[in-house]
Amino acid sequence: MFRNYLKLTWRNLNRNKVSSVINIGGLTIGLACVILIGLYVKDELGYDRFFPDTARIYRVNTHEKIGSNEFTAGHTPPPAAKALADQFPEIESYTRIFLPGDQLVRYTINNENHSITDKHLLAVDSNFLSFFGYPVLEGDKNTCLNNPNSIVLTQRAARRYFGDASPLGKNLQLDGYSTPFVVTALLNDLPEQSSLQFEALLSVQAMPAVKHFSWSWVWLQMGSYVKLKPGLADAPAVIRHIEAGTPAMIRVQAASAFSRIGQPIDEFIRKGNRYDLQLQPLSAVHLYSATIGNRYFPQGDIKYVYIFSAIGLFIILLACVNFMNLATAQSARRAREVGIRKVLGSERKQLMLQFLGEAFVYTLIAAVIAVALASLALPAFNDLSGKSLNLSAFFDLSGIAGILVLILLTAALAGSYPAIYLTSFSPATVMKSGPGGKDPAHGFFTRNTLVVFQFTVSMVLINCTVIVYKQMRFEQSKDLGFDKGNLVVVSGAEKLGSREESFRQELLRLPGITGATISTGLPAMSSFFQDTYVPQEAAKTTSGGDRREDLVSFIVDDDFIPTMKMDMAAGRNFSKSYSDSPSVILNMAAATLMGWKDPIGKHIIYPGGDNTRFTVIGVIKDFHFESLRNPIGPFALFYNTSKTYSLKESYLAVRIRPGDPAKAIAAIRGVWKGFTPENPFEYSFLDAEYDSLYKADATIGKVFGAFTMLSLVVACLGLLGLALYTAERRTKEIGIRKVLGASVPHVVAMLSKEFLKLVALAALIAVPIGWYAMYNWLQDFAYQTTLDWWIFGLTAVATTFVALATVSFQSVKAGLANPVQSLRSE
Repeated sequence: MFRNYLKLTWRNLNRNKVSSVINIGGLTIGLACVILIGLYVKDELGYDRFFPDTARIYRVNTHEKIGSNEFTAGHTPPPAAKALADQFPEIESYTRIFLPGDQLVRYTINNENHSITDKHLLAVDSNFLSFFGYPVLEGDKNTCLNNPNSIVLTQRAARRYFGDASPLGKNLQLDGYSTPFVVTALLNDLPEQSSLQFEALLSVQAMPAVKHFSWSWVWLQMGSYVKLKPGLADAPAVIRHIEAGTPAMIRVQAASAFSRIGQPIDEFIRKGNRYDLQLQPLSAVHLYSATIGNRYFPQGDIKYVYIFSAIGLFIILLACVNFMNLATAQSARRAREVGIRKVLGSERKQLMLQFLGEAFVYTLIAAVIAVALASLALPAFNDLSGKSLNLSAFFDLSGIAGILVLILLTAALAGSYPAIYLTSFSPATVMKSGPGGKDPAHGFFTRNTLVVFQFTVSMVLINCTVIVYKQMRFEQSKDLGFDKGNLVVVSGAEKLGSREESFRQELLRLPGITGATISTGLPAMSSFFQDTYVPQEAAKTTSGGDRREDLVSFIVDDDFIPTMKMDMAAGRNFSKSYSDSPSVILNMAAATLMGWKDPIGKHIIYPGGDNTRFTVIGVIKDFHFESLRNPIGPFALFYNTSKTYSLKESYLAVRIRPGDPAKAIAAIRGVWKGFTPENPFEYSFLDAEYDSLYKADATIGKVFGAFTMLSLVVACLGLLGLALYTAERRTKEIGIRKVLGASVPHVVAMLSKEFLKLVALAALIAVPIGWYAMYNWLQDFAYQTTLDWWIFGLTAVATTFVALATVSFQSVKAGLANPVQSLRSE
């Protein structure tokens, strides 16, 4: 029986070559898209699953509410992890991490001295490797970080510093440290599916900042992880118990730290503030941290996993709809076959199996081609998505099972309706009507509904793609409150030491330089400082105490504002003509937060800096120092002579004349080498740094656009097939109309109008769906593009034009046919 079904399927495939090509083509595109999206989703869902104890490891997040500012951050104060382990017996162990920032590393190869800036360093507790279970190629993971001047390298870092030789026992000199670091262990390179990324590990014992703030509960710069004891009966209940107990624990543990900064913790809580710790499963860190502040490593977003999964589902549905439509469109042809077989004794069940078998064969052929197509498209998809996916990920047991299930489900979905519909015909009715019988109304209505569904999906995806790109253009063109163009950022200016100002002055003498400034941070560089300040002349809290507000800040020179082309809203800039060490410039958001209509002359006190009192001398217009996803927050500029706080790094921003950036950079490099030849010259452009904030959005937009176009191709393939069969079914009608004087345009209009009505109906349905979807997506951005009506109208017109072109191809062909040929068989 199976052999007979296979023969019938092969004959039908050969007899209807055009529809077979359309069906296989649509299914191939759909399955290839699902395979590529499946690789992406599998990669995203696989983060941090390779650790032996993933299920027991949790990241500690800090949840705080200070005044009007409430946030959750993926970092903690230094004592938090130990306090948790001491307080709750359910916790087996803990470990911490700290980002030391970019480090200048000097090393020797073949008696030659070299230096590079390493951007992949991580400082950790001594138990870090054993806590997570990293395999060690050389060295002892239990003791390799016991010494403060130990360093552990991955294979990639070892090759960079020492070639193919064993790195153990060799020295690396880090700038700012008098004692060299000794390599004590070698690790495998980390898998990409890790939320913790590094190429070298240092001991936190060697970090001066960690030592200095080891007491602090307000210095949130450590990443903390805890591991629960094995065999706990109800881990979620344990987590809830621990989280519920952290506020009381913090009131005890952090009391002395809060008193040290002049803010008793009981008073802090009475003012309506909040401070607690939350535990997040390690396996959830990568995809479920979109609303959690994170200064450590890039992370994904489960929202985009859902979006891409939905796109894959819709594309395969469109391909299945094509199959259904073309199968039911051929019902007049297949009906007599069904009738004869029923008369000869075939049961409906047997006929349904035959049609499902046909769908399976089509799907199997498409799957084979789809795997090859996905393999060819994978490099381009990797470029679009920024990943390094490999098709071999689908050739493990789960991947093969997934592909088989996909084939079976696709075949069942594509073949189920045709099998039910075609086997429902009565033999007597079919034999009477003949091969040219009318298309049953039910089949006609169903096909129209499916066509509407196809173009609704395609138009919704097109609308979404256009809005994503419009938001990206908005981000690139929005006034940021400063001019990011023609700004060269030289990192590592702190290496100049006391010669920073001399270096800046030397740059200003160059003909291609119009401005230069040195600061502890720059917009888009994620290098700002944040702490709590007390506004003196502001209104008291409801309990009568002093208000405390968080301010983000840079320490700058007097050329920062003019070089960045920022605008003053009130007051004046810093100046060497004044004693501006105790001065501060606020942005308008900070002045509003303090409740000051006229902030000039008002004061803020910095409890973390020996209660230093700063006078407001100016207000700058608000500028975006972060992504447009975040609203502009309160910001302050302190003068470089104030020394209000100390950061290790500083940046030099150089404004160059437009036209020849390469020449200007060469000149800056020459001056750098004259001042500090031993340090590498590293630069970037501020507009590129700012654009990198939206790298994930740009990636999403490209991938979204590619799959949207493919969905439209699949929909148009189905429309072409339907137009072909419509023209074929009405061949004699067309011939008669032409004999009676109908023109080619009349025939084209007659055949096209029914399809255009369906596309128009799809547009009416797609507009509210697309608007609702993108309205919700834009809520992630504090500053959004507009959802203009013309976008949806233009999408509808463009899609209608594509549909018309698709249908017209076959309609014109039918209109040009010789009517004599179509009527001869009558």
